[in-house]
Amino acid sequence: MTHLEVAYRYGATPTEAAMRAIDGVREVYGVRRIVFNPKERTMRVEFDASRFKEPVIAGLLRRAGIDVQERLVLA
Repeated sequence: MTHLEVAYRYGATPTEAAMRAIDGVREVYGVRRIVFNPKERTMRVEFDASRFKEPVIAGLLRRAGIDVQERLVLA
C-alpha cells in the first residue's frame, strides 16, 4: 500500500445529505480518512495510491455532493 494525502478547497458548505454521502465514500476500500476544516473550507483525504489516482478521489467527492473547487499543494 502506498498512502497519499491530498487536500482540496471547497466552496459551498456541505449539506447534511452530502455529509451522509461522505460516510459512504469513507467505506470505499482504499479511502483511509477524510478530514474537514470548516474554518479554512478545506478537506484532506488520505487514500491508497495503489488503488486510486487523485482525479478519482476528486470525482468521488463531487459525486457525494462536495463543491470541490481546487486541489491544494501540501507542504
